[in-house]
Amino acid sequence: MTDPTYEFSRAITRRPAASITDGLRAEDIGTPDLDRMLASHAHYVETLKKTGAEVIELAPLETYPDAVFVEDTTLCLPQGAVMMRPGAPSRMGEVAEMEPTIRGVYDEVRQIAGPGHIEGGDILVTGREILVGRSDRTDAAGVAELTEIVSDWGHTVREVFTPPGVLHFKTDCSLLDGETILSTKRLDASGCFEGYRVLHVAEGEEAAANSIRFNQFVLAPAGFPRTTEMLRQNGYDVVEIDNVECAKLDGGMSCLSLRF
Repeated sequence: MTDPTYEFSRAITRRPAASITDGLRAEDIGTPDLDRMLASHAHYVETLKKTGAEVIELAPLETYPDAVFVEDTTLCLPQGAVMMRPGAPSRMGEVAEMEPTIRGVYDEVRQIAGPGHIEGGDILVTGREILVGRSDRTDAAGVAELTEIVSDWGHTVREVFTPPGVLHFKTDCSLLDGETILSTKRLDASGCFEGYRVLHVAEGEEAAANSIRFNQFVLAPAGFPRTTEMLRQNGYDVVEIDNVECAKLDGGMSCLSLRF
């Protein structure tokens, strides 16, 4: 019996385009270096492949600077996929670009039709429910439509709230297994993870909360040694990935792949 929350046979990624320098950012902390980002992205893809998974690598999309962050376009579940409706107008077209690939790997594909908005970065699928964080990119109407779509697949959706000033719900948390969540203290303090085992990132290392469990590895952003050591002490095999350039665009480990 496999655990669908972290045991995957496939992933989808997209190489960064040169237009990444025009990507969205909440705060301008510098222009991304494309060469360094490409090297980091290659390391990320190589790590996914080391688990034995098939990685579908899509070509860059110059028209969409943020298209490297594929997670926001689609929710991948064992029963089927749901195409999202991004809250950033400049990203709306990324969904149509991703849909042919999704239809090539899923028999059942559904769509958020709107008028609400929802992005994959606000969705955490645990072993018992789907947590969806309301944010600047995900609204109540988007959550309601997703709830209706996935209910006949047997999924329960619970709406939670992303801390002020945090782009996506998963900016501050990630899933380590079906019942274990890596979280910032500020997000856990909201009570949204009651009943789960929660591991906190170290103070001052909040950006480490956006990691991913992919089969035997936890892919974590490099540069957060106390959180990495804590994860290793808890038995996780951590691979550190340079995330400096993606972080300039509010991106992290989960943003860079669709996993199923």
